[in-house]
Amino acid sequence: MARDTTDDTPLTSVAEMADYLAGGCKPQEAFRIGTEHEKFAFFRADNSPVPYFGDAGIRALLLGMQEKTGWDPIMDGDNIIGLAHAKGMGAISIEPGGQFELSGAPLETLHETCRESNQHLAALREVAEPMGIRFLGIGGSPKWTLAETPRMPKSRYEIMTRYMPKVGSHGLDMMYRTCTIQVNLDFSSEADMRRKMRVGMRLQPLATALFAASPFTENKPNGLLSWRGDIWRDTDNARAGILPFTLDDDFGFADYVEWALDVPMYFIVRDGRYHDCTHITFRRFMAGALKGEVAAWEPTLGDWTNHLSTLFPDVRLKRFLEMRGADGGPWRRICALPAFWVGLLYDDATLEAADALTRGWSFAEVNALRDAVPSRGLKAEIAGRSLLDIAREVVSLSRQGLKNRARLNAEGQDESVFLGPLDEVVAKQTTLADDLLSLYHGRWNGSVDPVFDEYQY
Repeated sequence: MARDTTDDTPLTSVAEMADYLAGGCKPQEAFRIGTEHEKFAFFRADNSPVPYFGDAGIRALLLGMQEKTGWDPIMDGDNIIGLAHAKGMGAISIEPGGQFELSGAPLETLHETCRESNQHLAALREVAEPMGIRFLGIGGSPKWTLAETPRMPKSRYEIMTRYMPKVGSHGLDMMYRTCTIQVNLDFSSEADMRRKMRVGMRLQPLATALFAASPFTENKPNGLLSWRGDIWRDTDNARAGILPFTLDDDFGFADYVEWALDVPMYFIVRDGRYHDCTHITFRRFMAGALKGEVAAWEPTLGDWTNHLSTLFPDVRLKRFLEMRGADGGPWRRICALPAFWVGLLYDDATLEAADALTRGWSFAEVNALRDAVPSRGLKAEIAGRSLLDIAREVVSLSRQGLKNRARLNAEGQDESVFLGPLDEVVAKQTTLADDLLSLYHGRWNGSVDPVFDEYQY
C-alpha cells in the first residue's frame, strides 16, 4: 500500500463500516482492473540487494521516478516512501525489503494494463540502469538471508517487524523476502461480491500453483514450488488464509466487518505519527481502549480503511476485491494474472460456470489444497481430481470469459492473448518453479545466480 489514509470522519457503528464497504458497488460498465506487481531490486555487479540510502539506493530510485513521472512524493517523516499520481491513476510504493511495487491505475481493459506495466518497467529501467540496478521477477528472494535483506524506513513496517514474530514463524520472510502479482476487481452488489469472493477463495490455491515461482531460498532449492505460498500458511493466521464464512450462502459485508473487528490492529496515525496498537483489536478500539493512551482516541474512517489494509486473507475485501494468491513472476505474468481473474469474474456466464465447478468444495477441502499446493503444485488434488485437470478446465473458462468480453486491441486481438503463460504451464504440465529447478540442476550447475540474468526486468 502506497499511502496510509487520513480521514477524520468519526466512526461510531458497525453499520457505518459495512456501509463503507458497500460503497464500492458500481454498475458493470464502470468495472475496472487494478494490477499490482512487486519485484526485487538488485545490483547487476554482484546480485546483491539495494539499500534505501545512498546514491544508488531505493530512495534515489524513487526520486528519479518522481522526476520522470511528475507524480507526488509520499513521505514518512523525512523519507520518501512512494509516489502517487495526482488524480489517483496509480502509485509506486516500497515493500519492507525494498521490493519495488507499482499499484496500477483502474483501467478498462487488459490491453491497457499490459501497456501500463510495460511503460512503468521502461521508465524504471531508464532511472535504474545508470545506478547499476535491475529487477528480478519471481516470487521469493532466491539468494539473500533475512539479515542481508535491507529494511526500508517506513513506520508501518517497523510496527509489523516487531509484531510478526509473536504471531507466526514466517511473517518476516513474508515481509522482506517475497513478491507477488495481484489484481483488484469490482463488484456490482453484495450478491455479486459474495459470488466473486467464494469463487476467488476456492480457486486461489489454483492461482498459487499456476504462478508458483519461488523454489529457492538462500542459494539453494527449498523443497517447494511456491515458498511464498508456504510462508502464508504461518504468517499471522488471525488475519490471513481462507475465511470459512466467506463460503456461506448468506455471506455479506457485515460478516467481513464482524471478523475484521476481532483482528488485532497494527497502528493508528495521529498528526503524522504512527502509534503501535497491536495490543488491541479494532472492536476494543471502538469501545474506547485507547482513551488515555493517545489524545485523539476516537476511531475514524481513516483508521478503519487503514485497518482493512492490514488484513491478509487470500481474497481481501475493501471497496473492491483483491486476488492475493500468486507469486511474482516475469513480465508476461504481470498481464497473465489479471487476465486469469478478469476472465473468470467479469463475465457473468463464466462466473456462473466457475461457481458451479467449485461450489461443492468444502472449506476443509480448499484449505487442504492450500496446504498441499506449495510443495505439490499442480499434482495436488481436490474432490478426487488432480489440480492439473482442474487447471485445464478453469483456464479454458477464463479464456471464454475474455472472449465474451470482446475487448480488442488495434490488431483485433481479444484479451485472451494474455493467457499465454498459463497455456504453457498446462501444456507442459510444469510450473515456472519446476523450470527453474531444472535449470538449477542442469545448465546453471547448481547456482541460483543465473536467475538474476535470465529473469530480470
